[in-house]
Amino acid sequence: MTRDLVVHDWLIAGIALAAGALAGLLVRALLRWLRGHAERTRWSGDDLIVDALRTFAPGAALIAGAAVAASALPLTARISGFVNHSLTALLILLATLGTARVIAGLVQSLAQSRTGVAGSATIFVNITRVVVLAMGALVALETMGVSIAPLLTALGVGGLAVALALQDTLANLFAGVHILASKTVQPGDYIRLSGGEEGYVVDINWRNTVVRNLSNNLVIIPNARLARTNMTNYTQPEQKLSLLVQVGVGYESDLEHVERVTLEVVDSVMADINGAVLDHEGAVRFHTFADSRINFTVILGVGEFSDQYRIKHEFIKRLHQRYRTEGISIPAPTRTVSLQGDAPQQQPVPVAVPVPVPHPREAPRPAVTSMP
Repeated sequence: MTRDLVVHDWLIAGIALAAGALAGLLVRALLRWLRGHAERTRWSGDDLIVDALRTFAPGAALIAGAAVAASALPLTARISGFVNHSLTALLILLATLGTARVIAGLVQSLAQSRTGVAGSATIFVNITRVVVLAMGALVALETMGVSIAPLLTALGVGGLAVALALQDTLANLFAGVHILASKTVQPGDYIRLSGGEEGYVVDINWRNTVVRNLSNNLVIIPNARLARTNMTNYTQPEQKLSLLVQVGVGYESDLEHVERVTLEVVDSVMADINGAVLDHEGAVRFHTFADSRINFTVILGVGEFSDQYRIKHEFIKRLHQRYRTEGISIPAPTRTVSLQGDAPQQQPVPVAVPVPVPHPREAPRPAVTSMP
């Protein structure tokens, strides 16, 4: 200290701290009012800016009051330098937190605008946040007088050991980045893996991909497995799908009549059912002479993968009712079985041989019967 502390010094320092705290509260109240106005606008960037300022501005006002209070006290050069460096580093950390929130929010908004769904690819958001926070922490350490060159060297040497220990984690991380960068799978897509897992992609984070199936359950798939498995994406290159329904009619049916009636049912379903493609041109393709009927395929259009179940349900109901009205039969598979065995063998028929009547004086002789 250059001189002894007096009451006046404490009074000035207290007033400076109180003024900083009061300024922080006023700024916080002002930013709360601005947030209400920002939520009513269509642009999401103002919401991010206000949220970042709510993190940075009140703390900055309090740090400014502390700096004024420290300058009012008769501190030594060493202590004064330490206090100033500490307050500067703290201010840098607050600015880093606000910047990380803004940049992460912008990345998330960009991901949502690209995919058009509520889910977000948090892998890019997390990577961006970690990079910004790491840079801010290094700048704060440099401000405090800590040399970051040996730290970076140690991190480079230790990074090799960490990479060897976290092979699976890093493989999933880079697989997730590759999946999103190549745009083969994005949040909102409906996918089906060769193993049978299927559903809507909810999120792709640093380790796994979250898929929500039609029963509203979540399926967790590691990114590395998703990158190397065979997969069908029902949303790419477009969301509209062609729905194939197999139908069969009896051989006695008039196929021209069958085709006309079926297309009328297709047009009614496309016009009435939610999720159908209104401008879809239905098609009927006969393809097989089966055992008891002629089989054909009806092609319908659906706007999205999950709509096919509702459309197929309604189409089968209407087609069955229309066929009954028009007298068109849908025979059940039948097969005629003819059983044929060997001709029955004739049983031997006994042959009667006349027996002579014995003379009364002669002794009776036994009758003889000849069998063939």
